Amino acid sequence: MTAPYITDEAHGPHWSMYLGDACEWLPKLGDESIYLTVYSPPFQSLYVYSATPRDLGNSATREEFFEHYGYVIRELLRLTKPGRLSCVHAADVATTKATHGVTGLYDFPGDVIRAHTTEGWTYFGRVAVNKNPQVQAQRTKSQALLFVTKNKDSSRSRPAIGDTLLIFRKPGDSAVPVKTDVTNEEWIDWAQPVWLGVRETNTLNATVAREDADERHLHPLQLDFIERCVRLYSNLDETVLSPFAGIGSEVYKAVECGRRGIGVELKPSYWRTAVNNLRDADEQRAIPTLFGEVL
Repeated sequence: MTAPYITDEAHGPHWSMYLGDACEWLPKLGDESIYLTVYSPPFQSLYVYSATPRDLGNSATREEFFEHYGYVIRELLRLTKPGRLSCVHAADVATTKATHGVTGLYDFPGDVIRAHTTEGWTYFGRVAVNKNPQVQAQRTKSQALLFVTKNKDSSRSRPAIGDTLLIFRKPGDSAVPVKTDVTNEEWIDWAQPVWLGVRETNTLNATVAREDADERHLHPLQLDFIERCVRLYSNLDETVLSPFAGIGSEVYKAVECGRRGIGVELKPSYWRTAVNNLRDADEQRAIPTLFGEVL
């Protein structure tokens, strides 16, 4: 049985979290009011986050998924200030013989790039994020990552699926330059085409948001990944948006890094967890630093 669709909102000193469909909440935000977006879209058919047909992850086909996702992409273009960026987390998706007719990989990031450029974004950058194959094998149960597969027939083994950061730029010139606090040493690491050091376990706790009816576990985006995007591509006090906020990871990290955050989440249990996480972020931000300053 599908749960009833409900909406709500909660606000803190540095954040707002909206419960409901992003396709309904985003049009209520002002033109060119967002400095940066950071998010992970609900990969079609890979993770089932909720039973509602409003969930993009429940799209019946890739074509249907990108038709609906295209609306969000257009809204984000309207909301973003000229010359500013959208950071999208994506990854290849494993295919199976039973579901897709072939065992292999689907180039989801490639279709995300094409969807953005079709809607007017400029494809601006791409980073591969290193993944541990043994950790991924334990989490996904992929036969292609097992020692037994490598030892029996290595032609059936493959590398781990790495995360991908896709960076898109809104055409135009930014009225305010980004004066990042990223050091030159950090930039040398973060400007490389492959990110090392993104800790796979450095995430907000998703256990409290899980419900008995969930078909898959929620896998929140790593905080290291988010921090690099926020610190590289936004200034202090600027507004960072996540249209698929989950348990609030992107908004949480934006607040922790001295920005303001806006998130939209469809699933009530995730939204409630996000609100609690952001209230914790408020408390942490209010704690004086070593020098007596409050962030």
